[in-house]
Amino acid sequence: MSEHTAEVIVAGHICLDIIPSLSEDGAGVGLDRLLAPGKLVAAGPAVLSTGGAVSNTGIALHRLGVAVSLMGKVGNDLFGRAVLEQLRRQGAALADRMIVAAGEHTSYSVVISPPGIDRMFLHCTGANDTFRAADLKRDALHGARLFHFGYPPLMKRMYADGGAELADMMREVKRMGLTTSLDMARPDPESEAGRADWNAILARSLPDVDVFMPSLEEILFMLNRPLHDRLAAAGGRLADEIDGSALSELSDRLIGMGAAIVLLKLGEEGLYLRTADEARIRRMGKCAPENVAQWAQREMLATCYRVEVAGTTGAGDCTIAGFLAGLLKGLSPESAMQSAVAVGACNVERKDATSGVPSWETVQERIRSGWPKHPSRLSLPGWRYHDDADLWIGPNDGKT
Repeated sequence: MSEHTAEVIVAGHICLDIIPSLSEDGAGVGLDRLLAPGKLVAAGPAVLSTGGAVSNTGIALHRLGVAVSLMGKVGNDLFGRAVLEQLRRQGAALADRMIVAAGEHTSYSVVISPPGIDRMFLHCTGANDTFRAADLKRDALHGARLFHFGYPPLMKRMYADGGAELADMMREVKRMGLTTSLDMARPDPESEAGRADWNAILARSLPDVDVFMPSLEEILFMLNRPLHDRLAAAGGRLADEIDGSALSELSDRLIGMGAAIVLLKLGEEGLYLRTADEARIRRMGKCAPENVAQWAQREMLATCYRVEVAGTTGAGDCTIAGFLAGLLKGLSPESAMQSAVAVGACNVERKDATSGVPSWETVQERIRSGWPKHPSRLSLPGWRYHDDADLWIGPNDGKT
């Protein structure tokens, strides 16, 4: 891929993950004892990998055969060079459009994961905090069809001042005719990002977001904290607190804020889709569907394909990559949804974030082979199951 042929630009949060290998000797020992002051803890070789939306969604799209350029921001330091090297190992030109900021520090996470103990993260936000619209490389944007931005809650300038920078960036890209998509992250509730007015930030940004793709946990944190907190108290078991009507109410709000397509990632419960009317679908830019009526006023839910789960790192980002690839290829909403959950399922068959993602043709062949799915455990009153599409169709679906 030359640097002028990218169909998709993936921008936003990127970091270097440093994962020391810790022995079984500390299994079952609390972190307070394992990492006691003055104690030398034996460790094996460290694994270095890139993390964040830019890396995960961008590399997944690349593995699916989509021409993609990455625009994450790193410093001109040792960690920044490591990030660029890791990206180039995935694709020689993937790092060509990366933003290298003189004098800034590259974001990194140290993942402390002793056997039998919940992981702990030491995270430095680094250059992600200074990312701004002016950092985008305009020459690459002119040749692309789709612009995807990920994790603004982990990027200070994106949520500061009521999200002015995020709104300005999405508006500018939209004016250039690109289709825009946005992914989120759940901030630390006690942080500045956690205290931001996300309802106001989204109301300001979503009119220029064509495809909005948060997880259910993220959007509940931002728009319905009482329900978010009840879900957290229930151990994250969606079926205990969430039903089809709750999904419809959330998507109503988000469509009302201006998004054309709302995708809610439901973890092991699958993926929910809601779309706006024909007029809004037509304004989706270079990736607007040719069959607008087929995409307008839809509501559906795709459950997860059955796999042996090795790890869930990057599952949401890879699910996004599958959906965006389907949109780029002009698929129906039903096929795009199946492709999304299929790519996510392939991802979780490996421990890392992207190596489980195969070629697009392999994904489609696996879907056609009769790959079995999990049943839905959510309460879906008024919904119906569509056997041919292998999807649940909601009561707000305009094609019912």
